[in-house]
Amino acid sequence: MPKLSVIVPFYNVQQFAPDTLRSLHLNARPDFEFVLVDDKSKDETPAILERAAEELSQVAEVRFVRHEENGGLATARNTGLDAARGEYLTFLDGDDWLARGHLGELLAAIEELGCDFVRTDHVQATGRARTVVRHPLGRREEVLDPREAILPTDRSTSVDYAYAWAGAYHRRLLDKGLLHFTDGLRTAEDRPWIWKLHREAESFAVLNLHGVFYRRGVASSLTQIGDARQLDFIRAFDQVVEETAKDREADRLLPKAVRTYCAIIAHHLAEIDKFEPAVAKQLRTMSSAAIQRMPQELLTDVLDTMDLRRSAKLRRLRRRITSAKAAA
Repeated sequence: MPKLSVIVPFYNVQQFAPDTLRSLHLNARPDFEFVLVDDKSKDETPAILERAAEELSQVAEVRFVRHEENGGLATARNTGLDAARGEYLTFLDGDDWLARGHLGELLAAIEELGCDFVRTDHVQATGRARTVVRHPLGRREEVLDPREAILPTDRSTSVDYAYAWAGAYHRRLLDKGLLHFTDGLRTAEDRPWIWKLHREAESFAVLNLHGVFYRRGVASSLTQIGDARQLDFIRAFDQVVEETAKDREADRLLPKAVRTYCAIIAHHLAEIDKFEPAVAKQLRTMSSAAIQRMPQELLTDVLDTMDLRRSAKLRRLRRRITSAKAAA
């Protein structure tokens, strides 16, 4: 069994894949396994991966899997999880990269702490600019209860830092069914995943590591494209609210889930001009329906505690729903 499996999905990233693969080579060890998943790329990415897999196999174990159909990031990560054999697992996206030695430090830390999973800071790379983005939790190198890190409701917490690649995870989480993603989600795939992890895992810690470089502003990234795939955040947060409502501590945790959902809806509505007209209309309709599905008494409490700009936008949307119902 490899000590660490690194799952790396790729899709149409021929421009960036060489940097990603070079960073894997700089982190390679004989007891590491790299699981490279091509999600039916249409450019030269598969050819780049074939060459890299051969080179990487000289310094680490390598598995190269190719999808027959494009399934999206969540599905590609699931393919990697199904193929991975490591005692510990981590992720990297095909257009990001790692600092030299980062994986070794990550593995050493989680082994020393003995917890279910660890989370790290990361470096945001926008063009030539570099910015360290810290995990919201201030307590570092200390084993903690993941459920407690979901709260408080009105502050940024661990579940708001949803990057799957910013951490490492013991295989026992995979065996418990906690590491797979909701199949087919094109965006916000990390959100139901991080909530489930924090509700159901037993222990975690935050490390003072920032060796993952997250590339922002990539033109082909879904965060930069205003098409219908962006609307998958609705399905993702519906799942968060639905699953949290069934939790044994729903009264304590559900306000955080609803507040976060509202904040994300308000964020997308504030940037509605980036969407194609038909998608913008769909966003309004789906957001209205999402607000209807939320627990209404709890929604009222959440809107009362949000800042005026966002709460006003959501109240207007809610009033339109009420008016439309009354007219009907």
